[in-house]
Amino acid sequence: MRTCSATRNLQITPGTLDDYKSLAHFHYRDSRAAAFTKIFAIRPAKNHTGSFGTRTVGVIAYRMPSPGLELRNIATGNLFAGLDNLTRMAAINKNIRCISRVIIDPRFRGLGLACRLVRETMNKINVPIIEAMAVMGLVNPFFEKAGMTPLTAKVPVRCVLLAEALSIVGIEQQQLVDTRKVQRKLDKLPKNKADFIEGQIANFLHSYGERRNMKPGIERTRFVLSKLTERPVYYIWFNPKLKLMTH
Repeated sequence: MRTCSATRNLQITPGTLDDYKSLAHFHYRDSRAAAFTKIFAIRPAKNHTGSFGTRTVGVIAYRMPSPGLELRNIATGNLFAGLDNLTRMAAINKNIRCISRVIIDPRFRGLGLACRLVRETMNKINVPIIEAMAVMGLVNPFFEKAGMTPLTAKVPVRCVLLAEALSIVGIEQQQLVDTRKVQRKLDKLPKNKADFIEGQIANFLHSYGERRNMKPGIERTRFVLSKLTERPVYYIWFNPKLKLMTH
């Protein structure tokens, strides 16, 4: 991890909802506060505030776990599967907490602070398992660097089919990160290829409720590509000092 005078003088302390709200607008997802169970903040130590004062420069928020995750079952050897609903939820809630948000002030990014927040707070939650889901996990694997084990979800069949269809008309996988370039290529397709892709996109959008009725154009292309390239990674960490509470 890169170090500098700023990061050496930062400390992790129990945080508040105000700490989260001060940085929430920097997160790529909905910034509204969830029902967090624990928040930690990273900020300058009292004796080293300098020009930043006591400003929060990073925050991590934990929440209760989701009821059912396929990758959790794989990671835990189906430990929570096969139980009746009430028993399963009680066991999940007793043993697991989920990292809901990790946010770093943009001026402090690239210094390893996200990794530090995860690594230094997981054992403070006092449960046997910590988990996280990250859409950008493959791009910025700070959860893995902090000691968590990653599991990648299988690519949905609908994504494979659409990616193959786009390749057939000359839009390759590596180009899918540039919405405007893809839209320009779609606009220039001859009628037979345009009709083919339009049918493929309609099939793809069938799984997205009201989105299936989106009209062709840059906004629809942006949405399709966001789902086509989305690869959530599931992360899990087992606290070596705590035993699973199965009863």
